[in-house]
Amino acid sequence: MFSKHNRHHTIHGILLIVLFSFSAFYLAELDFIKSLSLSPLIVGIVIGMIYANSLRHHLPPTWVPGIQFCTKSVLRWAIILYGFRLTFQSVMDIGLAAIVIDAIIVIGTMVIGLLAGKLLKMDRDMTILTSAGSAICGAAAVLGTEPVLKSKPYKTAIAVATVVIFGTIAMFIYPVLYKMGILDLSPTEMGIYTGSTMHEVAHAVGAGNSMSQEIASVSIIVKMIRVIMLAPFLLILGLMAKPMPDENTNTEGVQAKGKITIPWFAFGFLLVIGFNSLDLLPASLVGALNYLDTFMLTMAMTALGVETSFDKFKKAGPKPFLLAFILFVWLMGGGYLLAKHLTPLFGH
Repeated sequence: MFSKHNRHHTIHGILLIVLFSFSAFYLAELDFIKSLSLSPLIVGIVIGMIYANSLRHHLPPTWVPGIQFCTKSVLRWAIILYGFRLTFQSVMDIGLAAIVIDAIIVIGTMVIGLLAGKLLKMDRDMTILTSAGSAICGAAAVLGTEPVLKSKPYKTAIAVATVVIFGTIAMFIYPVLYKMGILDLSPTEMGIYTGSTMHEVAHAVGAGNSMSQEIASVSIIVKMIRVIMLAPFLLILGLMAKPMPDENTNTEGVQAKGKITIPWFAFGFLLVIGFNSLDLLPASLVGALNYLDTFMLTMAMTALGVETSFDKFKKAGPKPFLLAFILFVWLMGGGYLLAKHLTPLFGH
């Protein structure tokens, strides 16, 4: 990829993604985009997909390795740096109720997702990616799962699309139902419900702030506990996931037989959380690292978008979105019952 012969072409591909990512950051600051609580990550993948379905055929083939570098190496380092957003102290602040409910939500969503995917006769990778996005932390979970499964970029993009659609719907529905009194929950219970069932961190922030500051504070912490669960999930997935044959040939599956994928970046993610918990770095530096991490995640998302054409969406069909809808119903209904009945048991 970075051989002497091809190095400058690879860099050109990376610079293209950097340019698109800067555009995503600029557009994400527009009032309309802010009102939808769409992060630069989501804007980035939309830009990438627009390019993929319009001008992609003009892209020199020699630039493709640079784009693939963004979808793999940049992505892995971005997941590691994501740990600077979290501390183990934040987990303890909210209490055991949030940890237990988050664990049930993550495990329950994955189990329901795998069973539903099997009933729908869905592609294995698509099922896991879609379920992980709903279960843990939206696009970041999908991006973290992709290198473990070694799935194709278009599958990742479709899974992210399900997160965007149903997460955005939930972000608008929750505040309406709460203000109408349909969701009969205390502020703490509502915060736990929101944080444990929203797809993206941005969705949890947007919905929480639409209700009250108290709900917002609780929902963000609960959501971050779910984010921490990404690391053990990836480790377990790496041990359990068996390589599957390539869609067009049987050779890849044979070559990979017996190999176990250990996502080293998951260990790095946990180590960074532990280091951040020590509070050794000034807040300004942590803020800068978080900004850099958001940009790197945007690069990865944009690169995935560039690798995704609408023809591949047609190839996937409606099943991923049907699966995401099933999980959305479970998150809304199951999450409500858990927040309503389990939270009081832990003194909240």
